[in-house]
Amino acid sequence: MILGALKFTSFMAAFFLAVGIGAYLTITLIIKSEDTVVIPEITGKELVYALEILSDLELNTKVKGSEYSADIPKNHIVFQEPEPGTEIKKGRDVRIIISKGARTIPMPNLEGLSLQHARIIIEENDLCPGMHSAIHNRFKKNEIISQVPAPGTLITRGRCVDLLSSSGGREKAYMMPDLTGIALDDAISLIESHHLFLGDIKSIFHRHKQKNVIESQEPLSGHRVLEGSMVNLIINRPPGEKKHAYLKRNGGIKLFRYRLENGFLRKRIRIRINSFGVLSEFLDTLIKPGDEVWALIPGHRDATLFLYEDNELIRTEVYDAWQ
Repeated sequence: MILGALKFTSFMAAFFLAVGIGAYLTITLIIKSEDTVVIPEITGKELVYALEILSDLELNTKVKGSEYSADIPKNHIVFQEPEPGTEIKKGRDVRIIISKGARTIPMPNLEGLSLQHARIIIEENDLCPGMHSAIHNRFKKNEIISQVPAPGTLITRGRCVDLLSSSGGREKAYMMPDLTGIALDDAISLIESHHLFLGDIKSIFHRHKQKNVIESQEPLSGHRVLEGSMVNLIINRPPGEKKHAYLKRNGGIKLFRYRLENGFLRKRIRIRINSFGVLSEFLDTLIKPGDEVWALIPGHRDATLFLYEDNELIRTEVYDAWQ
């Protein structure tokens, strides 16, 4: 009986030992299977796509370098290590080499593009920016007119590309008219008719000379000036003279008032103010007949006001700073 009990005990011990070993091996196998992954095929795949796959598998990506490939496009995977199908643990490194594309490519067509766009394409194709020249012509400014190498030519990456771009049409030049001795309104009209811009306006007073006319100008008459140049004027005007019917003082400011004549059609009224050599747009709108326009001018600085009615200059007011 004792012998039977010993046999039963030994059998049970062996049984539980076998169960324990089986459970241990099963758990170990499950854990091991959770810690390992199979390397996928990423050769030929686009770089960002390959990085996403490896990241999802909890693998690290190590870039060993890049090389030219006639078969695999630029920014695709040329080589991977370990090979596809290899089983490795999560967190291990997968080494890759990235394609730089074919070493020989057709030269992109840059003609008609902007200079900035052309330089982006040159950089994207691993080409070198070469010499750049510009000439005046009928094309838009900074538009590519010609290139070397020519479009479609087979070239190797790294080659420099020379560009010829447009500087736009030539600026028109004028002979500076003589503005001295004429009224400010007439001087402004002459300046604008020559596509020039009014610059700074200053006052000086010579008692024995005609008042409220141009005393001097810059540039001088007869000089060559380019379209869009600034013209500075000095007007012979007594300081502090403020007797115009439209000018009133009110709390440290100057008030300009203008009433449109009665009629049926609205008119486009523009008011521009020149102060410290800066010409700014104060008002540009349609006004009904009989309505009045007001403009407040700061009293502490010199300023010149220009009033346009349907794009025609009809009034000019010069304001001296109050002392």
